Amino acid sequence: MFTAIETGAAVLGAAGLAAGGYAYASLWPGSQIFGKTLIAPRKPGELALTFDDGPNPAWTPHLLDVMAAHRVQGTFFMLGKFAAAEPELVRRVAAAGHLVGCHSWDHPNLARTAKAAIEEQLTRSKDELEQILGQEVRFFRPPYGARRPYALTAARDLGMTPVTWNAMTNDWAERDAEKIAERLGRKIERLEKWWGRAANIVLHDGGHRMLGTDREPSVTAARLLLERYELTHLFVRLDAWA
Repeated sequence: MFTAIETGAAVLGAAGLAAGGYAYASLWPGSQIFGKTLIAPRKPGELALTFDDGPNPAWTPHLLDVMAAHRVQGTFFMLGKFAAAEPELVRRVAAAGHLVGCHSWDHPNLARTAKAAIEEQLTRSKDELEQILGQEVRFFRPPYGARRPYALTAARDLGMTPVTWNAMTNDWAERDAEKIAERLGRKIERLEKWWGRAANIVLHDGGHRMLGTDREPSVTAARLLLERYELTHLFVRLDAWA
């Protein structure tokens, strides 16, 4: 028979495994346990540049200039609260041919958010973006990549495809653009060589806490990636993979 200590240890071990499993399912971008998300297809040689937490009046215009100089279109996952403050910038992004997606209203962790609040976050931000753009918003990226089954269900019920990623580094904190680009380059090459996958790349043109966050390293890193891969790879919007 098990002793009380052994039984307690087993219970704690099971609880730890359950907690670890939940953390993986809710936070790991490649996890499909809580529901399917769009990541990237088996198309080595294709790259999707995606940008989170905008629009940012300080740096999104610079990023648009960089993308235009290379004749590349990307995907911008925008926060509803910033879109409401910068509607002309939202329209400028779309007019340049970029895809606009929803990134919630104000960037909560949806793995820890009540159902009613999830619905409000997604509905309010989607409605705001669609009112500004005059067109449907069809893609949603959960803040931090954090989700639970209901968050993905709510997005689909609103007609949005949930999106995560497979290539990201800490560009929101790193101040060296070359390091950001080099780390992403290594991820891109591993995805192609080991897995035969395209790369769904995350950079940040904004910061979720306030408008005007300095994103110069991220914008410069995007330029470096474009310069590195524009002759060898095809840059696509995410709707090319939907």
